[in-house]
Amino acid sequence: MGTNKRYAAYYDRQMDARILQRIAAEFPLQSLTDRELQAGSLPVTRDPQPKPCKAWVRFGPHAMLVDGVVAVWNDLACGIEFTIGDRQLRCWVWANAVTPIEPGYPSHEH
Repeated sequence: MGTNKRYAAYYDRQMDARILQRIAAEFPLQSLTDRELQAGSLPVTRDPQPKPCKAWVRFGPHAMLVDGVVAVWNDLACGIEFTIGDRQLRCWVWANAVTPIEPGYPSHEH
């Protein structure tokens, strides 16, 4: 007897969300430093309509892939916002840690 892939994907996402919540509760969110961002020398662009993305963030030693939005950026990094449970979080990550999500593209399957 086969399995229903739609339900399997749903339960996989639920499990991933629980793991992410647990790790986020136990470890601090890391963000790039001003020195890494070259904050004094690189201009920052703010987007009035943040764009959806997938991004790798770090909680302590754990790298986690999250759904978020890119709100600000410079030539090296992106400032992203994302939600875990009921917490809205923000951090800076290297630009190559971010993958844009095109409109209409289902983020849970990327």
